[in-house]
Amino acid sequence: MYSIGDISKMLNISISALRYYDKNGLLPLVNRSSGNIRVFDDTDVECLRMIECLKNTGMPLKDIKQFFEWCEEGDSTIDQRYELFMHQKEKTEKQISLLQNALKRINYKCEFYKISKENGSTNLPGLREELAMKFLNQDTEKK
Repeated sequence: MYSIGDISKMLNISISALRYYDKNGLLPLVNRSSGNIRVFDDTDVECLRMIECLKNTGMPLKDIKQFFEWCEEGDSTIDQRYELFMHQKEKTEKQISLLQNALKRINYKCEFYKISKENGSTNLPGLREELAMKFLNQDTEKK
């Protein structure tokens, strides 16, 4: 059994966020002590890890709550849960692709300014083209 402070430290989630999740029905299974203090168990920890995972992929809390409600309803909602996760997987893969492309451009600029700094100028003949080929045109070379 864990206190709200233990969970906050363990999962790096603020106490106010934990209270918000509980108040808004994202943690329906959290028990309370005789003094009405939240008491978390390992199942709650896994639920919180799932909440944070889905939040990190951009899923709205209302959809996360819906997922947990479907879990409570049982096997009759397997299709809905599967579709929810397939949709979120697709969205996450698109986001990863966008971030990978952004990282390529950032790497290009990092290298450009590193070389420019070493040479004391950004006006180096052929440097932009050379680095663009190295960092930005990688996908076209692989095809």
